[in-house]
Amino acid sequence: MEALARLIDTINGFLWGYFLMFLIVGTGIFLTIRMRFVQIRFFGHAWSLISGRWAKHDDKGEITHFQALSTALAATVGTGNIAGVATAIASGGPGAVFWMWVSAFIGMCTKFTCCTLAMNFRTIDADGEVAGGPMYYLRDGMKMKWLGVLFAIFTFVASFGIGNMVQANSVAAPLHNYLSEAGLVPAAVRDGSADPVKFGIGVVIAILAGMVILGGIRRIGSFADKVVPFMALGYVLSSLYILFIQRENIIPAFKMIFSSAFGLQEAAGGMLGYGVAQAMRWGIARGLFSNEAGLGSAPIAHAAARTSIPIREGFVALLEPFIDTLVICTMTALVIITSGYLNPGEVSIFAGLKGAELAAAAYRHNVAWGHHVVSLGLVFFTFTTIVGWSYYGDRSVRFLFDSDPVKAKKAVFAYRLVYVLLIPIGAAVPLELVWNMSDLANGLMALPNLFALIGLSGVASNMLRDYETKYPQMLADRDRG
Repeated sequence: MEALARLIDTINGFLWGYFLMFLIVGTGIFLTIRMRFVQIRFFGHAWSLISGRWAKHDDKGEITHFQALSTALAATVGTGNIAGVATAIASGGPGAVFWMWVSAFIGMCTKFTCCTLAMNFRTIDADGEVAGGPMYYLRDGMKMKWLGVLFAIFTFVASFGIGNMVQANSVAAPLHNYLSEAGLVPAAVRDGSADPVKFGIGVVIAILAGMVILGGIRRIGSFADKVVPFMALGYVLSSLYILFIQRENIIPAFKMIFSSAFGLQEAAGGMLGYGVAQAMRWGIARGLFSNEAGLGSAPIAHAAARTSIPIREGFVALLEPFIDTLVICTMTALVIITSGYLNPGEVSIFAGLKGAELAAAAYRHNVAWGHHVVSLGLVFFTFTTIVGWSYYGDRSVRFLFDSDPVKAKKAVFAYRLVYVLLIPIGAAVPLELVWNMSDLANGLMALPNLFALIGLSGVASNMLRDYETKYPQMLADRDRG
């Protein structure tokens, strides 16, 4: 078992190091150029689409544009928006935030492309149930079913780890701390490897999540479009309140982000190249981990949207990295930097802290209740990730049994049931090996997806050109109607 753990750790070190980072960023740059900066040109139109102004009742699909976006954000917005941002700043300096923004801007086009393709190659059965995602455009677009099967297997494995058990553990930890601080957890069970209190928390999470997950994408979408805006807005408003307290430090914080990103602070000390490299590495890596652009997970949710024009869901999808990274991650970053990183050459008051501990310390530094913002943010973010990722796994199972619709439905129900039952286990036990295995599967999802994005980029580009030609007339028809 130890040898397996070391092997997986070694592969992860390579995969999630510069290799996958350059591959995803390179693909994103290629797509951004080929799609002629669609993330800028159609940014406003994307917001118009989620408002419902373009919706038609007879469009095929299971959920609205807004519900599809909320479901994808539910699965995407998670620990990376808090712990990941804090780790990037602690390891790569404030300049890492700039490179997170770069990864988000590029990722907007990547999300546009893969979600457009997912809609174009999705399937709808006789009951109106939708299935789509990279496995379908690998099979039907690239004509490479075996790669689609591999993607589905990787997604299936990742869903149980990074989408389920790891997230359950992340939800249980802050709740356990609250109960411990209130004296409700006996000292004898606080340090055990299998904490019965955490297991109990996991049971509650499983019941709540199961009520949503077992209802399929329509119930997931209905849940997501209510909870995701609430949790995101709550976190952003709390962060803005703290930034108002630190308002005199906001402009210096932005100056520090840009100067650190290009190594201007390190230049005098001869550390220019190293400083920039560290900022780029941590910023881009944490940005990609946060918004999941290129991994191929979000297209599965977006494929369920109700629309007769596939490319429209691609426009909606490009908002994901903007909301996830350019808004939510930036809130976390600015609170941390304005609170303790504004004195170049001096050791930060948060030196030695990383991850959620650093974020909690920064928020608490400003207001006594600040650490609760981080704790509650983690609880909501991770819970919604559990719900969102369940759909990614169940569509993968459906694809693997696609040749037999009856077996597929039974397999999907069995998957949902097992998924829910594993939540208490994930909440209660150490998960280092599970985390590493799911990290590996999550990274491997990107390889066939990126291959398909490059290979089918011409399809998406032609769809974009066709839409641009027809858009003025569609706009006129909508305004008249």
